[in-house]
Amino acid sequence: MFSCCCLVAVLLCTWSSSVECNPSPVLGDVVVDKSFTPNVCSREAKEGDFVRYHYNATFVDGKTFDSSHQRGAAKVGLLGEGRLIAGIDKGLQGMCVNERRSITVPPHLAYGSTGAGDVVPPDTTLVFEIHLLDVWNKADMVVTKTVTTPKDCKRSVMSSDYVRYHYNGTLLDGSVFESSYNRKQTHNTLVGEGWLVKGLDEGLMGMCVGEIRHIVIPPFKAYGEKGSGTEIPSQATLVYDVLLVDIHNSKDNITYENQVVPESCTRKSVVGDYVRYHYNGTFLDGSTFDTSYQRNSTYNTYIGMGYVISGMDQALVGICVGEKRRVIIPPHLAYGESGAGEVIPPSAVLVFDVDVIDFHNPNDTVGIQVTYKPEVCNDTTAENDLVRYNYNCSLMDGTLLFSSHSYENLQDAVLGAEKVIDGLDSGLRGMCLGERRVVTVPPHLGHGEKGATGVPGSAVLVFEIELDEEVPQEEFAEFIKLQVAEGKGRIKPGLTMDQVVVDMFENQDRNKDGVITADELKLKVEEDKEREDMKHEEL
Repeated sequence: MFSCCCLVAVLLCTWSSSVECNPSPVLGDVVVDKSFTPNVCSREAKEGDFVRYHYNATFVDGKTFDSSHQRGAAKVGLLGEGRLIAGIDKGLQGMCVNERRSITVPPHLAYGSTGAGDVVPPDTTLVFEIHLLDVWNKADMVVTKTVTTPKDCKRSVMSSDYVRYHYNGTLLDGSVFESSYNRKQTHNTLVGEGWLVKGLDEGLMGMCVGEIRHIVIPPFKAYGEKGSGTEIPSQATLVYDVLLVDIHNSKDNITYENQVVPESCTRKSVVGDYVRYHYNGTFLDGSTFDTSYQRNSTYNTYIGMGYVISGMDQALVGICVGEKRRVIIPPHLAYGESGAGEVIPPSAVLVFDVDVIDFHNPNDTVGIQVTYKPEVCNDTTAENDLVRYNYNCSLMDGTLLFSSHSYENLQDAVLGAEKVIDGLDSGLRGMCLGERRVVTVPPHLGHGEKGATGVPGSAVLVFEIELDEEVPQEEFAEFIKLQVAEGKGRIKPGLTMDQVVVDMFENQDRNKDGVITADELKLKVEEDKEREDMKHEEL
């Protein structure tokens, strides 16, 4: 387009007393008419800068002889080095990106008396409509500006880290060449390993998750002379507005934060245990992808056996009931490069805030802890006994499910008659009247995987039990009738059931107060022994 010209014009003036030597119009200066100036101008073009601009070139009469728009590519030039016609070199200086100018160039600062082939006649004034798109210098560096940064930055991007980020990519004039938001997915890449243009590698260094950074990259640290496809032209400065979403390294392992361990921890989970826990699942930027609380149901799984992602398998070993911990799992220990459906994107770090409700092992038996036992224990409960007891039933985290105190009557059951869950039946055996126990029942001896009304599936149940010391006549009668009905006793000939119950009850109710206490439930042999001992004392 503009050939390099060095024009030397020699103008002779004829002096006379009556005629002044006026400058010829062709010797006038460049005329600049600014048609648009942007409100913000962070940089003005100067000597030594490279500029990229669109232009329409016309004669004074408006006839077009050249246009970068028709060529389909903006012009790139270096100011102050004689590579542009002198008038354009001069007229471009001081311009801002996105500024528009009309530059009128006289012939001696254009193609002079020789013109330019068949296109520009000799001694022709030229008019250029200029739109400046880009300006940069070989001394430029990558410029970064932090727009927002999180209050808590525990880790920043380093070389060899793998990052996920959203971005808007524009040229210096503001035209968009690409956006991850339009694709609705982050850009995922290694940093410092040559996967990115050099300037972006530099610009991402030191960023924190949640940080927004404005990065300006000169062409020689971007795509240079070649550009990239149809979107990024040759010698284009690139501007990225980046939001860092995620960061990890292939050497990362799971990490823990905010760990709260209960004061009393008598047992820790091991491989093969079955764990029930609540969780909130989020990404590093804090956005939630899943939560058990919204489902109002714990997540239940065996641990260390591959039923959950590898990182969670590791994180759930060695925990206590009631423990809370935040678990950060890198993608290679989570869902990796594939992600999980539309919920978890590829290469995502996952954060789980875990609250352990309970755990057990399929080999667990009923746990019994005696908290109180009377000094005198004449008899203990056994199969076929009718027992009467107070209880509180709760989960291992202390959540109360049921209590006999909520009802008018105490709970009763015949042991071995399948009237209560197996674990409780076992826990009620061998008790003395007045004894108190804490009975821990694993789910396979409780309500199993399905649970029951008010009882979650696979829940370990904790019963606080007190065996009642008093049996009223009505309950005693029901017990005797049940024994007879099941063939475990018979009525004495000549007596009715009611007569037998009354006689037996009165025989045991020694103080005639209408209930049978522990002291009154004594075997005949024990009573005889007591009488014999009393006789010896009297002697």
